[in-house]
Amino acid sequence: MSLSSDEEIAEVLRSVKTVAVLGASHKPERPSYGVMQFLLRKGYTVFPVNPGLAGTELLGQRVYGALIDIPQPVDMVDVFRNASFLPQIVEEVIQCKVGILWTQLEVIDRDAAMHAEAQGIRVVMDRCPAIEWPRLKAAALL
Repeated sequence: MSLSSDEEIAEVLRSVKTVAVLGASHKPERPSYGVMQFLLRKGYTVFPVNPGLAGTELLGQRVYGALIDIPQPVDMVDVFRNASFLPQIVEEVIQCKVGILWTQLEVIDRDAAMHAEAQGIRVVMDRCPAIEWPRLKAAALL
């Protein structure tokens, strides 16, 4: 079952230090851009992943073409891709030994989440860290 309690989500946000943002955009009006900005302001190390922008910089961070290209371990993958890509993304997360898979609002694939969880990956689905962080902070959980 995906992590859904406030306490579980707060623990994820407290424990994570490095985040890969899959589907990072260079367009300031895109949600992935704003969430990446938010995560950087909160002190997370962020690795934007977008094959079309690979090798460039986004918000001062080098952009990678794929999760496997990131040269260090990543604690969490935050997915800004269509849910149809989740089965493939789960395989990449397993291959890269990432411990937490977070999918953004409306990015839902229960079968992919169950497969990830069967491999020991904790899953937060259909949520946004830029929404959850302030909400959980206000509830004194962060």
